[in-house]
Amino acid sequence: MFFGAGNLIFPPFLGLLAGQKWNWSMFGFFITGIGLPLLGIIASAKAGGDVDKLGRRVSPLFSKFLGITVVLAIGPLLAIPRTGATAFEIGVLPLMPNGNPVIFSIIYFGITLLLVIKPNDVIDKIGKVLTPALLILLILIIVKGIFDPMGMPVPEDFARPFSEGFISGYQTMDALASILFGGIITTSLIQSGYNDEKEQMKMTKKAGLIAVSALTLVYGGLGYLGATGGSLFSKDIEKVDLIVNIANNSLESFGKIGLGIVVSLACLTTTIGLTATVGQYFNKISNGKLKYETLVIGTTIFSAFMSIRGVESIIVFAEPILVFMYPVVIVMILLTMILGKEPNKNIYKHAVYATLIVSTLELLNRFEIWKITNIVERLPLASWGLAWLLPAIIGAVIGTFLPNKPDIQVN
Repeated sequence: MFFGAGNLIFPPFLGLLAGQKWNWSMFGFFITGIGLPLLGIIASAKAGGDVDKLGRRVSPLFSKFLGITVVLAIGPLLAIPRTGATAFEIGVLPLMPNGNPVIFSIIYFGITLLLVIKPNDVIDKIGKVLTPALLILLILIIVKGIFDPMGMPVPEDFARPFSEGFISGYQTMDALASILFGGIITTSLIQSGYNDEKEQMKMTKKAGLIAVSALTLVYGGLGYLGATGGSLFSKDIEKVDLIVNIANNSLESFGKIGLGIVVSLACLTTTIGLTATVGQYFNKISNGKLKYETLVIGTTIFSAFMSIRGVESIIVFAEPILVFMYPVVIVMILLTMILGKEPNKNIYKHAVYATLIVSTLELLNRFEIWKITNIVERLPLASWGLAWLLPAIIGAVIGTFLPNKPDIQVN
């Protein structure tokens, strides 16, 4: 679920920018791109395996806000179009430099709609082959790149490698997805015979350890390969071009062609899964008033239009939105991990609202809607990308001393 082909473009670029400090950048990236999604799965399970139940720990209204914004972000607004654009730029452009993104988008999202509007198990079977194939190919590229490097990491003028890596991890959107996927994983465990809650949590942690280890090796390896390209590639190279060049450098034409084919198909399976998720979610919260078929048609049309903008454009568009959303989700996840099943709602409410205030100020600054001079930058840990942390802690402390309302159920 978290081994998205679109995520592979970020670690090499971070490594390239950081040079000899690549390990610090990757450490920040690991926290938000790997560790946080695992905690999100566990937190979602603790809250009842449902994003709605997790959000209700603040309020019913916030629950709807959280669910809708997460689904839109990992759906037609950001993740789906970026996945389609990645398939085009990695799978088509290296082989057909004059390829037309409009034609590709029509074909790509036409196939998506065809396979989503009448769900079947074909895409699941393909996905089970593609994930190991992509993992094996990336391991070959990384191993070759380590033993026969393009160059050595060089000193770079990269002032804040950790915070840049930490915020870049937002672009994976995996922490957002994790609070939505928790219920899916719990259901899968029950179907596999793990009916006891403690057993489910134990197996989730075991599977998570395997996933974290594999993702750390892949992302870390790609980050190192990016760092070794410091003397070869310009810092303004596009992220997709960088990973294509790395694959070509490691395995020559086999690497470039193989990566293009496998990544394109992996992107397609991801797009199909996310599109179905969007349709099912909005069909559910509207009590069937919004038809699944209508929702997936609308999602594919909008995503097709957005994907034509290209990967870099979508990343730039996504950054302020994710900077706004991620701190709130991080606070929700951490509080659930700490407080468990029966928390004081006031702790959640005050911590989340304090975080929302900081995130909103940051969003207004980035869009230059309302420039608040230095107010966010002056907060403690702002240079680490954690300006929201102290306000969230203060909000949680205030909420601790306020009485809980026993009549409101959170699970």
